[in-house]
Amino acid sequence: MEFLTNLGAFFQYQVLGMQWLNELIGQALIALGMDLSSPIAGSLQFFIYDTIKISVLLCLLIFSISYVQSFFPPERSKAILGRFNGLSANTIAALLGTITPFCSCSSIPLFIGFTSAGLPLGVTFSFLISSPMVDLASLVLISSIFGAKVAFAYVILGLVIAIAGGTLISKLNMDNYIEDIVRPKTIKTKTIIQTPTTKERLSFAYEQMKNTFNKVFVYILIGVGIGAFIHNWIPQEYIVSLLGSHSTVGVFLATLVGIPMYADIFGTIPVAEALLAKGALLGTVLAFMMSVTTLSLPSLIMLRKAIKPRLLFTFISICTIGIFLVGILFNLLQSFLI
Repeated sequence: MEFLTNLGAFFQYQVLGMQWLNELIGQALIALGMDLSSPIAGSLQFFIYDTIKISVLLCLLIFSISYVQSFFPPERSKAILGRFNGLSANTIAALLGTITPFCSCSSIPLFIGFTSAGLPLGVTFSFLISSPMVDLASLVLISSIFGAKVAFAYVILGLVIAIAGGTLISKLNMDNYIEDIVRPKTIKTKTIIQTPTTKERLSFAYEQMKNTFNKVFVYILIGVGIGAFIHNWIPQEYIVSLLGSHSTVGVFLATLVGIPMYADIFGTIPVAEALLAKGALLGTVLAFMMSVTTLSLPSLIMLRKAIKPRLLFTFISICTIGIFLVGILFNLLQSFLI
């Protein structure tokens, strides 16, 4: 049992967390005559380490996930979703979102395509919520920082929000609140789904990895920069007083603050890591991450072109309430999860 515990710790901290890299960077900075206890050197170590770690993990994960995704092109995804009804359809849509490494803005074209193809509105919303909030990459990256229990709990509760949100929207019968551009077309054509070769799948995975990395790298730099600033320049007492209380105010504030921002899970993780290290509660930090990835202002502006204000408000309200409740739950379970 002790061996398995040690093996799990090694995998989390040395393989996923790359603590060996952090130590190596620290030694290099000391060799350059820098004092790691100073805010400047500490910020530099945090910035270099997190940027390299997230970039390496991101490329490996996106390549792997994209290879899996090559087995589920949009046409096949539509065909799969079309076989299910009710809660099972929402569950499959939410799970399908976990293998699409997209930010909230990138998920909207697929949401429009699914809705235009005639899939139930609630089902497409389960996908729309799940895709940016929960994916296989987030499971691994969150594990590297917060541990496997937190990562699995985050993914499961994210899926619960996606399934419950989509189910509720279907129960509200809001099909009349979508714009004409996404209404199902009456003319149907049979689509022939061609099976790619292994070489084509690898090429697809490489292109997805390259394109995704190019799109998100700037947000990784911004997120790591903010994280380095929080980690080494903002007093711990300030973070604790603002986000370290078990009251609901911190969770509510973190949820609202995240909405106007735009980043994906890879850009928010270093910020969350720094906030947690400074004494912010786990649920408050994760509520911030969920809010940024799911309800970013640019994605809401794009979504407004496809759905009417009442449906948009319903979507925002469902996600905000779900994220808020998840944040409260994580705060209550923090001692068990960490």
